[in-house]
Amino acid sequence: MSAMRHLRYHRWIATGMLRRLAVIAFPSLCLLTLATLPACSRLVSMAANDLADNISQAIANNDDPATVREGGPAYLLMLDGMIHSDPENESLLIKASALYNTYGAAFVQDPERAKKLSTRALDYAMRAVCVRYPDDCGLRQADFEVFEARIQRIERQDVPLFFTLGAAWAGWIQAHKADLDAVAELSRVEAIMQRIVIDDESYRQGSAHLYLGAFAILVPPALGGKPEVARDHFERAITLSNGDNLMAKVVYAQQYARMVYDRDLHDRLLTEVLAADPNVPEMVLQNTLAQDQARALLANADDYF
Repeated sequence: MSAMRHLRYHRWIATGMLRRLAVIAFPSLCLLTLATLPACSRLVSMAANDLADNISQAIANNDDPATVREGGPAYLLMLDGMIHSDPENESLLIKASALYNTYGAAFVQDPERAKKLSTRALDYAMRAVCVRYPDDCGLRQADFEVFEARIQRIERQDVPLFFTLGAAWAGWIQAHKADLDAVAELSRVEAIMQRIVIDDESYRQGSAHLYLGAFAILVPPALGGKPEVARDHFERAITLSNGDNLMAKVVYAQQYARMVYDRDLHDRLLTEVLAADPNVPEMVLQNTLAQDQARALLANADDYF
């Protein structure tokens, strides 16, 4: 990777943008006879998937970040246990990756803990890809040209899987930002997100656009940054979410408005975030965190501008 690209990636990572997201009761019928084992396995797998869905929904719709911070580790361990019992359950792997990534980015400040959680998130995502596409088990180690060609074959039904991979990979790079080899892998995340906006740009309220907006403005315009491209991606993310994704406005303000020194845009976006109702289904926690970050950005705006 060129020295300029390293500089761009390090600047993006330095902003910390990514830090802005039991025991299963086995059905008794499974104990009746060995002849029922295949059906038992399917029932247990379905029950585990349903429970993981419920956990994800409960966390996403929680408006108290402190509760999630304190209670989240128990759910992470529970998902680990489920995967231990069902290691090729793609749905569980995807949900565990997303939860580890979100929890680490939102709540973990200790660098060593962040490395561990992000590594597990990326591992689960890669395992999910491997379960669906065994030929892709070595995708991470492939030459970039081979990797990029494979990413171009992603289809719409693959978007949730590969978005999870890209997000977890970006989180892993954030946690390992002191490692130049890790930073070099950010170009692979960019390739994934570029493909996702082609296949299904509305996925996760246009979140892939947020990544691409950040990539486009890693450095000031004088050094090759593309602020207008970044602005278009941020605006598109806001449009795709109907303005409900408050984190999109926070990232827009921090990554773009501060870069181009547009104080009016910066303050308008953050004021809109604080005035909005965060209680949007599946986005309550994210929006609550966005409002916390908006307050902090407004509080130090005079020092920045």
